[in-house]
Amino acid sequence: MTSFERPAGNSPVGGRTSTRKSLGQHFLADSRIAGRILAAVDLSPHDLIVEVGPGRGVLTKRLVDRVKRVVAIELDGELAAALPARLDHPANLTCVEADARVADLAEVIAPDTSYKVVANLPYYAANPIIRRLLESDPKPELLVVMVQQEVAKNMVAQPGNMGILSVATQFYAKAKVVCSVPPKSFRPPPKVTSAVVRLDTLPAPAADVASEEDFFTVVRAGFCAPRKQLRNSLSQGLRIENSEGGLILKEAGIDATRRPQTLDISEWASVYQVWAKSPLAVAKEG
Repeated sequence: MTSFERPAGNSPVGGRTSTRKSLGQHFLADSRIAGRILAAVDLSPHDLIVEVGPGRGVLTKRLVDRVKRVVAIELDGELAAALPARLDHPANLTCVEADARVADLAEVIAPDTSYKVVANLPYYAANPIIRRLLESDPKPELLVVMVQQEVAKNMVAQPGNMGILSVATQFYAKAKVVCSVPPKSFRPPPKVTSAVVRLDTLPAPAADVASEEDFFTVVRAGFCAPRKQLRNSLSQGLRIENSEGGLILKEAGIDATRRPQTLDISEWASVYQVWAKSPLAVAKEG
């Protein structure tokens, strides 16, 4: 199976283009919101746009008229097959049936190619898709994504209200909410309000760490019990004694009684640096 083949168990049923509830489909039907999204992307005639979740092509139609090339990634096989004909087969549109959670963009984007992402993300898959795009190689210049409003708030949260998604997003990008999107802007309307977020990818991660994977291991551990003091939450997440967690935080210059949501990325990096050189990390690798 290549990265752009549909995973087993998601094969389409031919002949229909109706909403499939299993895929969390809610199609944008508000031209005003579509305009806000396109304005946030700062389109130019030379752009390559990767659109995730084009659906029935409300945004795709405007994109192909304004940019050099559009690569549309759609999980629903019926929609993916119907989209080119729906838009009168534009020469600059490549439509791929794929799951954006596992798709390898390197298969359709040449190395060192600049591109931007526009995405209307299903709520159940928003976090892994955003994380994958931000970690991808090649990395997008910017992303404009539609997500559930609560997810958007988490993405842009500042110290005091941060969560794992806040750290994971802001480690790679500068995040800004563009606008909120009411349920009536979709067909059918979802039960929650959505929001559009612009992510400008950073030239380098916000913290210099030897292993991004291990850095996020520490962050996830720190948020293991977010209502507890950091010493307790970190220790629980790393499966170490509270006294050992307290020593790591002390050496990192972090008050052990703080809550995880109060740390900024540089402070998480300090905790990671201490943990990475400790016997605890060495034992983990062994």
